[in-house]
Amino acid sequence: MEKEKLHKLKGQMNTWGKNIEDSSDRKDSFVTVSGRPVKALYTPLDTEKLDYEKDLGFPGSYPYTRGVQGNMYRGRIWTMRQFSGFGDAYDSNRRYRYLLEQGQTGLSVAFDMPTIMGYDSDHDRSLGEVGRCGVAVDSLEDMEILFNHIPLDQVTTSMTINGPASILWCMYLANAEKQGIKLDKVGGTIQNDILKEYIAQKSWIFPPEPSMRLITDIFAFASEHVPRWNTISISGYHIREAGSTAAQELAFTLADGFAYVEAGMAAGLDIDSFAPRLSFFFNAHIDFFEEICKYRAARRIWARRMKERYGAKDERSLKLRFHTQTAGCSLTAQEPENNIIRTALEALSAVLGGTQSLHTNSMDEVLALPTEKAVKVALRTQQIIAHESGVANTADPLAGSYFIETLTDMLESEAEEYFQKIEDLGGVLAAIDQGFFQQEIADAAYTYQRAVDSEDQVIVGVNRYNSGETAEIELLKIDPSVEAKQVERLRALKKKRDNIAVRHKLEDLQKSAASVENIIPRILAAVKVYATEGEIVASLKEVFGEYKEKPLF
Repeated sequence: MEKEKLHKLKGQMNTWGKNIEDSSDRKDSFVTVSGRPVKALYTPLDTEKLDYEKDLGFPGSYPYTRGVQGNMYRGRIWTMRQFSGFGDAYDSNRRYRYLLEQGQTGLSVAFDMPTIMGYDSDHDRSLGEVGRCGVAVDSLEDMEILFNHIPLDQVTTSMTINGPASILWCMYLANAEKQGIKLDKVGGTIQNDILKEYIAQKSWIFPPEPSMRLITDIFAFASEHVPRWNTISISGYHIREAGSTAAQELAFTLADGFAYVEAGMAAGLDIDSFAPRLSFFFNAHIDFFEEICKYRAARRIWARRMKERYGAKDERSLKLRFHTQTAGCSLTAQEPENNIIRTALEALSAVLGGTQSLHTNSMDEVLALPTEKAVKVALRTQQIIAHESGVANTADPLAGSYFIETLTDMLESEAEEYFQKIEDLGGVLAAIDQGFFQQEIADAAYTYQRAVDSEDQVIVGVNRYNSGETAEIELLKIDPSVEAKQVERLRALKKKRDNIAVRHKLEDLQKSAASVENIIPRILAAVKVYATEGEIVASLKEVFGEYKEKPLF
């Protein structure tokens, strides 16, 4: 708008503001779920500095604020994944095949806690946890069962695994080869984001330096042998679940991403050889507009930093591609059917924000692993958004909204402030060591909980409109015999395999870990002779050591 018109509008706004002062009896102030103040009205005065070409551009064009594909969902609907895994590999295989029959277009594996922490099912620390919160995978044999009758060149698989990501990935690749599939035809994603483990989720194994070495070795191996694989899913999801604000999720996630880029370049890799296969994983929380703006800001920040700071030239390196999962922490045990509505709104925000892949939580996940009925409703939620709502018919339909563009700019500005703080502390690893991220998240979580306790933040059915009714819905229960059967199968495997070959491959692995060579071929060789995850982790611990977090008070 012309300056004269903006000046006139400013006067009109002042008059309008006086007329509506003190007209609300709902609350004294309005804020997002992250505590960011929201004005009563947004106008061209809020976006007068917005430069369309510089700040927005077209979908599929730099700086990708409006999306990474030119026609977005007019070309292809986002990949629909349901995070699933429970019991043993047989149980989860049946669930995967059910989901694919219902129209799911990609798989997403949830592993049990022993697998996540690098322990075999027969380890003392695994007692009582085998198959409880995900599927137990101890060896290549389990991976073969898990994907039985599922052609790995026709589906993409996302695996939520971090500390032992290199091992589970090698099991998946070895299984693909046993199916007769060449590695350059295999597609999927491993989470493999160890930095956010130190920051938020806490399922680490090795110290930061060797963990980063494993990640850059994966970058190098995949760029040469598995070019369709996303080698890392840089995750804000768990940062948000731990209690962060939207701006913290945005900033800390992208800061981790920059750290991985710098690690890859320091390892001698050309940025454009690995950056195109970096992907992201964000949380879709309940504040509808704040979440949409978070995704838009993330794309713009990433594109600018990759181009201007790191000198990436391949257009694919500039495009921030991301998976989204609706917020587990927004689900309530009280009146769990309300979670269907929450999930639908959160999923819609991810779609309007331009996600490439989406998981919708089931209404019962706050109480147990989801039943088939609940997971079907969650999948249907995505399908209704995709095929009935009309929101997938045009790219970035909310662009140009005074509120949306203002909030996008604010989130970007807050993220840049965090980047500077992290840099001043010496970078991501130094900030982790000093407890910076952990303290920021803890403070944000405390602030949010106080807002809930005071009812400034309303949670329907919990602190307001609580019917007091007890939930009576069917829950999935894991048969206790699963653990015994898994342990028995593992022990049988250890008897029938070639244990001399296993010992030699583990010795080779340790030599590789102590050297500077790429360790992935040695891990792959070990899993192919059915060395277990726990055996490989134990061998690497002897070389790498274990990580212990410094306590914060």
